[in-house]
Formats: sequence, C-alpha cells, structure tokens
Amino acid sequence: MNKSVTKIRVRYAETDKMGIVHHANYYVYFEAAREDFIEAVNLKYSDMEDMGIMMPIVETECKYHEGARYGDDILIETSLEKLSPIKVELNYKVIRACDGKTLANGKTAQVFVDSKSFKIIRLNKKYPEVWKKFEKIEL
Repeated sequence: MNKSVTKIRVRYAETDKMGIVHHANYYVYFEAAREDFIEAVNLKYSDMEDMGIMMPIVETECKYHEGARYGDDILIETSLEKLSPIKVELNYKVIRACDGKTLANGKTAQVFVDSKSFKIIRLNKKYPEVWKKFEKIEL
C-alpha cells in the first residue's frame, strides 16, 4: 500500500464568514486521513497507545490553493514521504471530488515516543511487530 483515500463532506460548522473551510480544519481532515492510512496496514492509534506508543506531531505544513465550501465532497489522498524507526512523514493532497481540483497540499511529521516518559523510541527495537506493519507501507 502506498496511499489511502479518505472522503469527507464539508460541514457548515467548518466554514468561515467567507463561506470557505477555515484553514485550521484542514488539520482535522489530515488527522482523519492519517488514521485511515495507518488502519490500512492493520494498526490503530488506540492499540498502539495501549502498548505504550504515542505519535506526537512535530511538524506540520499546509499550502492552500482554493477553498473548499460547505457541502463539497473532498478526498484526502495520504501517502508516505519518509519512514524511519523514530519518525514517520506523511503527505496529504486535498481534492474536490466533483472536478478533481487540488485544493490543498499538506505534510505532517510524527515521532514515536514512550507514553510514560515521552522519550523518543526506536520502534524497530522496542516494538518490532509494530515496525513490521509500518514497513509494509510503500514509499
């Protein structure tokens, strides 16, 4: 697997006075897409957290091209940019479903940390079974 696609319908509450999606909501969309992406390789945040693994965001970026509007169906394509035993970087492409127009591009970087100490861990050493699932994701 090298990408996943998440479909979202823009809700009225996500728009601003200009009638477009407020910029902060794209990060909410990225979160939903990221969850779908890791679930595609049989991983769940809740299972990882139960094991003692957390994945805090350490970098984010979003470039806006055109605003999505209330009622738009949007697709978020999520793909792996880079993977190491301590960090995962993902790319996002937000597309309006009706015309295929790219509305935004984004990136996030997350590190793997121990849930108690919040210290960075090497996933391949501490949780090899989880690391093997991440390795199934193609660049």
